[in-house]
Amino acid sequence: MREIIMDTETTGFDPRKGDKLIEIGCIELVNRIPSGREYHCFINPERDVPADAQAVHGISTEFLLDKPVFPLVAQSFLDFIAGDPLIIHNAQFDIGFLNFELGLHGFPLIAQDRVTCTLQLARRRHPAGPNTLDALCKRYGIDNSKRTKHGALVDSLLLAEVYIELLGVRQATFVDFAADGSGAAGGEAATFSGQRKAAQRPAPLAPRLDAAMVEAHLEFVKSMGEKALWRRYLAVSEEA
Repeated sequence: MREIIMDTETTGFDPRKGDKLIEIGCIELVNRIPSGREYHCFINPERDVPADAQAVHGISTEFLLDKPVFPLVAQSFLDFIAGDPLIIHNAQFDIGFLNFELGLHGFPLIAQDRVTCTLQLARRRHPAGPNTLDALCKRYGIDNSKRTKHGALVDSLLLAEVYIELLGVRQATFVDFAADGSGAAGGEAATFSGQRKAAQRPAPLAPRLDAAMVEAHLEFVKSMGEKALWRRYLAVSEEA
């Protein structure tokens, strides 16, 4: 399953009043694990970046002067997201800007039914809040120390971890373990930032079941008949 975590930065709050996109950041999740594929671009908004907006994301008018305008990056962006689900924090804001720009330049719009808003997920799971990205990172113990200002790609990487925590599926896929015990998926590292390998006991705990209890359970499973699901897991003899 492929999903795209996405974030944008803008010159303000309302594209209908002349505000523009200035940054798009996306990362690809495959089976809820970052694949390493990313899409990132800065965009020349062909207008100034207000001081209050620059204070939030640190992107200046001067920095954007030599960057491409939106029509020159739109198709590469659409190619990257393809038709896959989009995961966005406060999705109404980002999709509003993207669809305004896409429609303005004759590109296909992004359908709302392919978008998951993590802000809405967080509000359902934590109704007392707060549910900003920073607050959710703190709640889940995610290291966001590098997020000194908003940035589309950095925020997307953090949101990937928050999204997994909101779903409760951090161990969403099996990973093959190499001979040295390190996990790998598809031959590449598949860990989130700050995730550490669990400490192992120096010796396994003593079993809580004695031989008589195990035998009694096996006899019970045998009594359930040949189609009992438990037989698959306990290797009950076909002779039973």
